[in-house]
Amino acid sequence: MKTLLGRRTRLLAATTATAGLVLVAGCSSGNGGGGATVKGVHLVKAGQLTTCTHLPYPPFQSEVNGKVQGFDVSLVDLVAKDLGVKQQILDTPFENFKTGAFLNSGQCDLAAAGMTITAERKKNVDFSDPYFEATQAVLVDKSSGINSLDDVKAKGKKLGAQAQTTGEDYVKGKGYDPISFESSDAVLNGLRTGQVQAVVIDYPVVQGWLKDKANAGRFKVVGNLKTGEQYGFTFKKGNTKLREAVNKAIADAKADGTYKKLYEKWIGPYDASAASPSAS
Repeated sequence: MKTLLGRRTRLLAATTATAGLVLVAGCSSGNGGGGATVKGVHLVKAGQLTTCTHLPYPPFQSEVNGKVQGFDVSLVDLVAKDLGVKQQILDTPFENFKTGAFLNSGQCDLAAAGMTITAERKKNVDFSDPYFEATQAVLVDKSSGINSLDDVKAKGKKLGAQAQTTGEDYVKGKGYDPISFESSDAVLNGLRTGQVQAVVIDYPVVQGWLKDKANAGRFKVVGNLKTGEQYGFTFKKGNTKLREAVNKAIADAKADGTYKKLYEKWIGPYDASAASPSAS
């Protein structure tokens, strides 16, 4: 398994939601020609809105047949459309989302990675208004005999979580010592191969997994942990104009029904409480 530090950054192009997404060869090369200002918003590269993410994290962002797609991708596409540019996606290590490294170095305009708003992260980056309220799910192998998170410890079973995430932080705070996996795909693979018998990860991710009949036949949710987590997009500190543009796009999408359509497409039955969290 690759480490977070060993992951190579990859540049992927995202056009508007209706036009699809294509893979672009090569790695990030910084801010290139010095960027441009569009409708008062400074962009690190002219003609594009560059988004840092960490793949895969369905249903928020994942690469399928060379195309990056998902709920976050579609929302940021709305921002790019308002600005009259195209979205470009840079796949980066998740730890950079805590430090804001790629934002500060001018490689990305914003970051979108199903990222929970926390006080610690706010020290390094600015967040958009919250656009999604998430809970943590406890997913187990049906043959494990586990019926709750408490059972994992009581029955001496192994627990997995994605590294550098709030799910991992949550179970560590409860006295667990989870096996850390680099990505959500690696978390699921750890459960499939028996490296762990239970995992804790964002519930929307689990919803996506269980749409697959093979997964639904083998795994089950035994707990939904309401941790008060809200997702937000992040920006370099002080990038007020872009933050305002993103907040406007989110608000407009909720007002005209676009948000609901995207929610149902990528996540599932519309949950108004999850879709409209209070600003933090």
